[in-house]
Amino acid sequence: MQPKYELADVLRSQWNAIEQSVANKSLNTWQLRTLSALSKCRSAALGGHIDGCTNCGSLRISYNSCRNRHCPKCQGNEREAWVAAREEELLPVAYFHVVFTLPSELNILCIQQPRIMYASLFDAAWDTINTFSKDEKHLGATTGMISILHTWGQQLSLHPHLHCIIPAGGLTKSKQWKHCKTKGNYLFPVKALSVVYRAKYIHHLRKNIIKHNVNAEKQIVLPQNIITECFKKQWVVFAKKPFSGVNSVVEYLGRYTHKVAISNHRITAINKVSETISFQYKDYKANGVKKISTINSMEFVRRFSLHILPKGFVRIRHYGILSSTAKTKTIVAIRKQLPKKERTIVKTLAAPYNAKECKCCKKETMIQILSFNQRGPPNNWRALSKDFLQIVKMN
Repeated sequence: MQPKYELADVLRSQWNAIEQSVANKSLNTWQLRTLSALSKCRSAALGGHIDGCTNCGSLRISYNSCRNRHCPKCQGNEREAWVAAREEELLPVAYFHVVFTLPSELNILCIQQPRIMYASLFDAAWDTINTFSKDEKHLGATTGMISILHTWGQQLSLHPHLHCIIPAGGLTKSKQWKHCKTKGNYLFPVKALSVVYRAKYIHHLRKNIIKHNVNAEKQIVLPQNIITECFKKQWVVFAKKPFSGVNSVVEYLGRYTHKVAISNHRITAINKVSETISFQYKDYKANGVKKISTINSMEFVRRFSLHILPKGFVRIRHYGILSSTAKTKTIVAIRKQLPKKERTIVKTLAAPYNAKECKCCKKETMIQILSFNQRGPPNNWRALSKDFLQIVKMN
């Protein structure tokens, strides 16, 4: 079902104020470029094309997508293709879900230096898991990890955290598969993980700042008072029970990998008179009860912009035996050592949009006839399209 309201509607209605925010340095130019792309997605502003069915002759006008990774309309097909590739790499073992969260004391630094802060989060999470997995007391082998960065809370507040999927075992130095010692109940002790993770993060943060400062004109200084406050509190590492099977892992990947800060379906009202936006959120303090939040339109834009990642920043990363350089050989080698299990993949995601399928006759006979720019299709596009289809049929 098509949502009644879209993020693009909010952006277009507030565009003058958004441009003014860049002038006031409330938003940066990269955020402006991203918001601009999202506001124009699948509209005449990006141009489009006309498709025709060679079977029944039906015509369809399609406007081009912005293909931006922050766009709620552009992530569906990307997600399904990515998940399908990961499905082929899954091992017949249990998988754990571990979440590493940054304390709120670091939020100000995440706003100022997102690239360094989030890179340090990836580094620290893998360093922590790798340290525990190689320790003979816990596993004594090299494991792997798929990690996915999310930066938002349900009300679009800044809440940086890393969702990690980790197999229940690893490869020893002799290239033998070794199962997790805890009989599949948990991966590693959560309290111990939290303490090590905190130290690892501060270590990698300092390391990445030093690396940045070597050639940078503007030096970054890590405030000691923030670090002191961080060490006063226990950091959060949340470990869920292992997934029940391969289907559960696939379903999880489908829900989390290409998620954006807010979907169009969550926007429930746009009030142009009061300039407010209402959206649905889950209140986890009240057992996930769904509630409605109504805030100022520009406050909504400001919150959404907090989650626009730096240009080129990779938000899904693979480590250890699941890294891009290792998994081709390791997955095959590990599968040979493990008992074969029959896998019945249950389709957990919506069917991807098929541009070749005709909605009228349901056959994959749609072809692109002509394209057009932001001025729109020519006045005689119907006649041109029908003539073109006639020529195709004759040939």
